[in-house]
Amino acid sequence: MATDSTAQFASALERADASCTRVPAADVADALNDAIEPPAVGVPLGIDGVSLDETPVETTLTPRRLQAAETGVTRAGGVVEHGTLVLQSDAAGTEPASLYPRTHVAVVAASDLHATFPDAFAWLADEFDAGRDSAILATGPSATADMGELVQGVHGPQAVHVVVVEDR
Repeated sequence: MATDSTAQFASALERADASCTRVPAADVADALNDAIEPPAVGVPLGIDGVSLDETPVETTLTPRRLQAAETGVTRAGGVVEHGTLVLQSDAAGTEPASLYPRTHVAVVAASDLHATFPDAFAWLADEFDAGRDSAILATGPSATADMGELVQGVHGPQAVHVVVVEDR
């Protein structure tokens, strides 16, 4: 997806109280190191030219590490118009790494951005048909007002930062 879309996604993220950094693959480690507050846990990102090797992210998840983590790092897709993250469930632990730590840092390849929800749902339908049939849609930090005043971070992260990997 074009750079225009990454700019629109970044703007939508800001409206959803999430922050965003857009970088080429070669600069992802630096962007992650700037966004991460240790201790950090995460899952392999599966994006060409991108790795967690040069970051303080622990990729062997245990209940103890998840409980202690300040930051969770995962790969995600995105819905441009709303700044929504699409997090697919997997055996590596994307869901717990994105939900338990205080801060979620999502790494999104620009090619994993979908303009609208119908576009994302069409893509997810193909993913579900292929057996990858569980995903979370998350827009901004966790928030609830079901008991009165708005409270953030009750059912997920208190802060969300997205690193968009601009495709070459």
